[in-house]
Amino acid sequence: MSDRRDSTPLQRLRTPVQFLKGVGPQRAEKLAKLQLYTALDLIFFFPRDYQDLRELVSIDDLIEDEPASIAGVIEDVDFRGTGPGRSILGILVRDNQAYLRGVWFNQPFMRKRFNAGQHVIVSGKPRHQGNRWEMAHPVVDIIEPGERPEGGKLLPVYPLTEGVRQGMMRKMVHAALDSHGEDLEEVLPESFLQQHGLLTIHDALNKIHRPETREDMEAARKRFIYQELLVLQLAMSLRKHQLNERKSAIPIPVDFRIDERIRRLLPFELTEDQNQAIHEICHDLGRTIPMNRLLQGDVGTGKTMVSVYAMLAAVAAKSQAALMAPTEVLARQHARTLTKLLSHAKVRIGVLTGSLTDKQREEVLQEVAQGEIDLLIGTQAIIATEINFQKLGLVIIDEQHKFGVRQRAALRSAGNDPHYLVMTATPIPRTVALGMFGDLDISTIRKAPPGRQAINTYIGDDEQREKWWHFYRKKLREGRQGYVIAPLVDETQREDTIGGVEQLLEHLANGELEEFRLEMLHGRMPPAEKDAVMQRFANHEIDVLIATTVVEVGVDVPNAVMMTIESGERFGLAQLHQLRGRISRGKHPGYLCVFANPTTDASRERLEAFAGTTDGFELAEVDFKLRGPGDLFGWKQHGMPPLRIADLQRDGELLAKARADAFSITDTDPNLAGAKWEKLQRMVLTRYGKSLDIGDLG
Repeated sequence: MSDRRDSTPLQRLRTPVQFLKGVGPQRAEKLAKLQLYTALDLIFFFPRDYQDLRELVSIDDLIEDEPASIAGVIEDVDFRGTGPGRSILGILVRDNQAYLRGVWFNQPFMRKRFNAGQHVIVSGKPRHQGNRWEMAHPVVDIIEPGERPEGGKLLPVYPLTEGVRQGMMRKMVHAALDSHGEDLEEVLPESFLQQHGLLTIHDALNKIHRPETREDMEAARKRFIYQELLVLQLAMSLRKHQLNERKSAIPIPVDFRIDERIRRLLPFELTEDQNQAIHEICHDLGRTIPMNRLLQGDVGTGKTMVSVYAMLAAVAAKSQAALMAPTEVLARQHARTLTKLLSHAKVRIGVLTGSLTDKQREEVLQEVAQGEIDLLIGTQAIIATEINFQKLGLVIIDEQHKFGVRQRAALRSAGNDPHYLVMTATPIPRTVALGMFGDLDISTIRKAPPGRQAINTYIGDDEQREKWWHFYRKKLREGRQGYVIAPLVDETQREDTIGGVEQLLEHLANGELEEFRLEMLHGRMPPAEKDAVMQRFANHEIDVLIATTVVEVGVDVPNAVMMTIESGERFGLAQLHQLRGRISRGKHPGYLCVFANPTTDASRERLEAFAGTTDGFELAEVDFKLRGPGDLFGWKQHGMPPLRIADLQRDGELLAKARADAFSITDTDPNLAGAKWEKLQRMVLTRYGKSLDIGDLG
């Protein structure tokens, strides 16, 4: 390695971990599994928790069944088999002259963790067994000899990987901090730190890795959580400012005459929420600044009609509009809906999906380029194809969480930026909206149009199956239709399972639903075949559709009022809610039964919440609480770097503060170009420049 005098601070921070004190090549390989490659990575590898050594008790002071932690030395390790596949592991821990035994049943892999002479902290619920205390399946933290401090302190607890113990990880992190901590530069101005009551970077790092008090630790965490959220919000704000500076969109003005002409084409009166959303959209469309708006609404609240209004406004302004859907089934349904709706209007509609032949695709592309198509409806094929619009004014993206920022921004037209309207039927919790979609203005539709029928939701078990299928058949005989949803296409791993679509179809066709017309629908089928099945279902040539979640978005069959969901514990809450939205879209009430075998508290809570309300906004908050933003909204799928320490749910208050501060900063310095913010600008671009498509700030 080069001498410190021959390298820059940044180069030193990028020193590979294997060259750090106490690491070496073998441990470096293990650290790579935690994505720790450089000194900088180790310095910013934050503890996931802290062991409070000040709260340790002696073995003599333990109270039965009251959780406690003791520190001691392992005197003996005992492991023995008790039968086929069964075993007991025990460790005997001494604290002064008292002893405690930790025991694990049927966990032989734990044996290699422990050796006599190790210093440990053992936490759990103690029970008296004969003349000594015992803890079953305790949490054990192995510490280095002498690590237990006089007077006590908080001991950081880091995420680990196989072959790396807590004591070893602490030493490596602390060594990296000691040797390279001073190479870090402060990105926040001193006046800003004082104004917001934040620790300096060096003080915060020492206090997060070596806190003496909980106050130290909390102050350090606040600094890093706030900074992480501030950088994210600055990235959102910079993106928004860049869009506003372009001023290259085609203005789409909507006066009262155009408004009347559009409303005459719509099949029903719009709700107050729909009208408010249209008012906000029309305000944006009238400007040369590209609209960048998210329209969120619960299932069945009428987002499609709002998007139709916006597309017709674009056509009235003699420009083109494009509608992107996540699946071909949904894209073709949108095309059918719009063709029927606009049958008496002079609007030319084209469809571009992956299943078109080369000749068909070329014909569509030529018509788009020549301005012979007003509305282009398709899938990701629209952005995966070299396409030249004659005059693209508006892009609408349905189920926007399935498309990343860079995908949203992929369409351009003859030097113009189109207006963007992105829609989702998955209501987004407020903190997620600020965190992931902070570059978008948001319109919300909460209330469904009048006349939408209620959906009755039940959680069933095997004992209720016969009663449910009797009711299901009764409704089918009355002329209604239904769905049966399975989590998989094919499930043959276990004997006697009917968990997949193919097994369900065979089972039901020879059992509960043998007198009815059944077909299946799943994602492995060719697009044309899927489309044909959906068309037959819409025409009531099929009574019951056995399907996977391919039907979760947008399929609209008003006569379908029944739904059975198998293995409900395998579905997310938002997914269950989307599936429920497929029934009762006409004049008849809906009935849904979810058969499930939940094995965790979270799974049970999810199902209880689902049965308890049909409010998608309420369910989104529950789902967010249970699963976090990554699973719900595809944070990683969008290419967004993971948050190291901030949590969008827990840190909502700091997120709102960081957002206000970020937009205040960019209001006075839109590109962070001043010397005061130079280092912060570099951090924002390094972290989010690519994923949020933030261009050169100059």
